[in-house]
Amino acid sequence: MTINERQDGIIEEFEMFEDWMDKYEYLISLGKELPLIKETKKTSENIIKGCQSRVWLAADLEKSKVHYTADSDAIITKGIISLMIRILTDSSPKEIMETELYFIDKVGLKEHLSPTRSNGLVSMVKQMKMYAIAYSSKV
Repeated sequence: MTINERQDGIIEEFEMFEDWMDKYEYLISLGKELPLIKETKKTSENIIKGCQSRVWLAADLEKSKVHYTADSDAIITKGIISLMIRILTDSSPKEIMETELYFIDKVGLKEHLSPTRSNGLVSMVKQMKMYAIAYSSKV
């Protein structure tokens, strides 16, 4: 499945909900399903700078694909990083670097998040793309 197919799937999922309280509940449930990062990777080097809450993000290159794991101490933020991982993980570094993440606007994430969470989302995207750039020279 391509990154854009994953984005389209998430857009469809969010269209099922009529109001933002239901969408927040869905984000929280996604966060609960997030496979947790290994405790050994919960280091200061893996904390995403620019997030209001603590978010740890790690990436590994497996069979020329980037695989992300993460955790957060905030439930909404955990749901947001879960979405990001679902979309970008197991993609090539080139795909990740070149992808426009249009789902963020289509589902209304940016406009319904607080300014600090919105800034955190931008920081998540930036860090995930930085990992892809770093791994691009290894494939």
